[in-house]
Amino acid sequence: MPLPSRDTRVIYPSGALAASTSVLHVAAAGDGRIAVITESTSFHPVDAAWPDQPADSGTLRVRGVAHPIRDAVVAATDLESLHLGSDIPVRKGTEGWAFLVAHLVDADADVAEGDAVEIEADAATRHALSAGHTACHLASLALNRVLADRWSKPAREDALGSPDFDGAAIASSRIVANGSVDRYRLNKSLRRAGFDTASLTNDALEDLGRAVADVLDRWVASGASVRIERDGELLTDRRSWVCELPDGTARIPCGGTHLDSLAEFTAVLPSFALLDDAGTPVLEMTTEARLRH
Repeated sequence: MPLPSRDTRVIYPSGALAASTSVLHVAAAGDGRIAVITESTSFHPVDAAWPDQPADSGTLRVRGVAHPIRDAVVAATDLESLHLGSDIPVRKGTEGWAFLVAHLVDADADVAEGDAVEIEADAATRHALSAGHTACHLASLALNRVLADRWSKPAREDALGSPDFDGAAIASSRIVANGSVDRYRLNKSLRRAGFDTASLTNDALEDLGRAVADVLDRWVASGASVRIERDGELLTDRRSWVCELPDGTARIPCGGTHLDSLAEFTAVLPSFALLDDAGTPVLEMTTEARLRH
């Protein structure tokens, strides 16, 4: 069977955990695994271009046998060869390429092209990562708001109209169960852009954490609704996280999964540390989401 010519249809943005679908392609993936490409999926994959949210955990069931999905990654094909994860040589959405979700299962799994399969993501893992991702967006917006007066030059604005420190300084973002870790480089280019990096000292971090927490407390107390808006169901179709906050509607491009409402939180708690990366100061924000049970 030839390589797929159309992007994978993804249903996880709506919160779906299970999908009944068919296998389009199976390929060796190394490390004793095979990559299973299906027409559609409910399984959130890792995107090597911005690997902030880990893949779901779960199973692929075929002919009554459930095979653990060891990982899931974005893949791409030009109809001649299949590239997985960081081996993809082009940007997502490049014309002439199809972008796919590859489910990695053990090489001895009895699965073949044309098989009807059931894909199911683990609900508890999905919920914990969704909570972490929603908290991450909230914390970045709150941090931007608190740092707004530390810019001496006009800066690009975030989804709520604050100078976008997060967008200007972000080095990495990692979503974890019920939380996130974001690192910001306080480098020369940020200073040239007009941000007062010298004000972010170890002595100032406690006050920074308190101010960001105050904003987050107010937003969480609102119980604001959250939704994913999307232009279509294909993997490369544009998707946005939208939250109806008291200070306005925030809309952030995002391919991850999220909660439906801030009412699921009891608190979103930020903490800060200053690190060193080969002589460049790095501000680390760790966000903890506490949930109602």
